[in-house]
Amino acid sequence: MPHILGSAYLLGATAHHLNDVYEKESKELEKWEDSPNEVSTYDWRDYLGDSRYQRAYVDFFEDELVLNGYQWQKVLECYLFQGKEPLINCLVAGLGHPLIHLGYAYELSSRELAMEALGLTTTSYNYLHKYLDVTSYTRNSTYGTTSPIEILKRVATDKKFDGLFQHRGGSNIDMLFTHHEELILEHWNAWQISNPTKQFEDSQRAATALLAATQGGGPNQYDFFFVHLLTTSHAVRILLPEIPAKFHINVLRQWWLLTLAVYIAQLRPAIDQNSVLDYDLGGKDWSWIDKQAVEGKCSMDAHYVKGLRAMKAAAEIWDDKDMFYLKAGVKFGDGFAGWTGFGPLDAKEILASS
Repeated sequence: MPHILGSAYLLGATAHHLNDVYEKESKELEKWEDSPNEVSTYDWRDYLGDSRYQRAYVDFFEDELVLNGYQWQKVLECYLFQGKEPLINCLVAGLGHPLIHLGYAYELSSRELAMEALGLTTTSYNYLHKYLDVTSYTRNSTYGTTSPIEILKRVATDKKFDGLFQHRGGSNIDMLFTHHEELILEHWNAWQISNPTKQFEDSQRAATALLAATQGGGPNQYDFFFVHLLTTSHAVRILLPEIPAKFHINVLRQWWLLTLAVYIAQLRPAIDQNSVLDYDLGGKDWSWIDKQAVEGKCSMDAHYVKGLRAMKAAAEIWDDKDMFYLKAGVKFGDGFAGWTGFGPLDAKEILASS
């Protein structure tokens, strides 16, 4: 709920629309269940990755917030950045929702969202942390490039991925790391970050292209998993100026690991940037996009709204000379007719959990 409310608010939504969004989203929330037991400063890492402890973790971090005089940044500093295996190295678990939530906490300066983000990070925590925490996973690749789009194109034509999965869907991600780890690490390590600012700019363009320049499962359908790559990229942009510099590259690389995993899991569709660059704007601009996000027929779809806002924010920070972000926003905003990309997992269940 906070994601669409925050995005709509920042795009200029009226109080009436925000109330409508709240009413709709509140009906879809899961029941708040008690945890098996409380979490304390002595054992808080013992329950990492166990979703049953969601309430216990949030209660724990809210107590820590009080003890730190409601200075939520101090709580984050203590629990997110400290230790041999700091939590910040696993923000992309759970399809990147901990990263997204933390981004909104900083963007809206919300202590409540910050504590929820810590709770989401702890309960989503999984094996992905090891690729940042264990240095042996960072190794030389058989090739190297500074361009994420170039790597994605290599992945698209890499025959070693042919036939790994019979269908698209989030369940492929765990299978990929369990059975084909070396394949994905080869391409993950190929990204050379020699100029972090430029490489991050390129990554935001790549994230936009994955959503707006790939073919969905039907006319004007867009991949549900790809929109998360765009919104997590936006969250990275929010976090980088706020977090210690020593974590900048790790945050960027874990986003890249998620991006590659999702792209492979979604069967590596071709990325046609010309489908965006050649799109006829028809006189539409960012004000038109803003209106679609808060007044249009899809303005109650959280991921639609978040996707539009992420593209607008990218256009504002980077020099959008070729109007790539604007055209991507108009193409997506005008043609969106639903989400695709789901596998055997219940699509409704995935949407409800996000």
